[in-house]
Amino acid sequence: MKKAFAKMLIVFAAALLIGAPQAAQASDLKGELEIFSWWAGDEGPALDALIDIYKKENPGVKVINATVTGGSGVNAQAVLKTRMLGGEPPDSFQVHAGQELIGTWVKADRMEDLAPLFKEQGWMDVFPEGLIKLIGTDNGIWSVPVTIHRSNVMWYIPANLKKWGVEAPKTWDDFLTIAPKLKSEGVVPLALAQNWTANHLWESVALAAMGADNWDALWSGKLPFDSPEMVKAWELFGKVLQYTNADATSLSWQQATDMVVDDRAAFNIMGDWAAGYMSTTKKLAPGEGYGWVASPGTEGTFMFLADSFGLPKGAPHRANAVAWLKVLGSKEGSDTFNPLKGSISARKDSDLSKYNAYSQSAAKDWKSNRVVGSLAHGVAANDTFKNGFASIMEMFLKTKNPQAASMACAQLAKKAGI
Repeated sequence: MKKAFAKMLIVFAAALLIGAPQAAQASDLKGELEIFSWWAGDEGPALDALIDIYKKENPGVKVINATVTGGSGVNAQAVLKTRMLGGEPPDSFQVHAGQELIGTWVKADRMEDLAPLFKEQGWMDVFPEGLIKLIGTDNGIWSVPVTIHRSNVMWYIPANLKKWGVEAPKTWDDFLTIAPKLKSEGVVPLALAQNWTANHLWESVALAAMGADNWDALWSGKLPFDSPEMVKAWELFGKVLQYTNADATSLSWQQATDMVVDDRAAFNIMGDWAAGYMSTTKKLAPGEGYGWVASPGTEGTFMFLADSFGLPKGAPHRANAVAWLKVLGSKEGSDTFNPLKGSISARKDSDLSKYNAYSQSAAKDWKSNRVVGSLAHGVAANDTFKNGFASIMEMFLKTKNPQAASMACAQLAKKAGI
């Protein structure tokens, strides 16, 4: 009887191991791990720091760092689509948390549910409840959040503003007042880069024009995309564009940031990966070498995005991928990666003493501000809308027609199921 009972315990334990996405002991893991992301170039050191932690814990695994360059993951997402549809998924891939993943690969039944891993690691308690809801559905939790980034930030160099006799604008009216003065002195008022950064700028302008309540109402289907509020947002965006650089489409986001650092431009609206770039690559001290404010008209609102990693069904080295996810969700991994990246940790128990002045201010705002989701970075809408919006933006940059852009957004929203 005792032997039979012991056998039953063994079978039961084995069933539990099979049912949860657990990795073997670190010392037992062998083979490869392919990490697919767009963290290359200036963002590479932060990723390398995570990989170093993984290698120490899993010395028998060969890590393949499969980065695809291109801001905001535009190029990487195109390559990922080909691989996923072709039945050749990477072991784990970077994705913006929210509808970018859920509305695409979760909807297509291509991802594993990570809820058992979250419970096993105690992450249900250390990640904010609202964030877990964002990365989950009624059927599971679909990715491990690595970062919290802020989209609506205006960057500048304090010494340059003092030299030009201007202050960081609190509203877009303030900006439109000082922009002609800057332009007359040969300074680009607002640096812009390739088209995805126009989408990024638009969401900050639109948030200011319509307010947080109406912004959220857009994505819940309560406010039409061809409403007067939306037309007003496009009108304001058109006015702001008059004071951007003519060569924008040929620049990367880093080059647009360089324009501000090199005193060729006064301001830049960019996510706080720009803080990581200016601190880590440009060696500028936050608060002294570079400054920041919430983008004009959005003080008190935190437009956020989160980078995360998921576990695709059919991952070639599944156990190695689960071990990678554990590093990403750990306090050590989070507080090693984010200070280099310019982001803040998604965990509630983050050690803020490891972060610089900018990140500490962002963490304070994250806890106290009204939080809304980014369109440009996959939180607010699915890929159907996000990708279609890029085409609408290209049209607007040529025509500057607010009514036409609003009507096109309304048609796209119907197609995307919003």
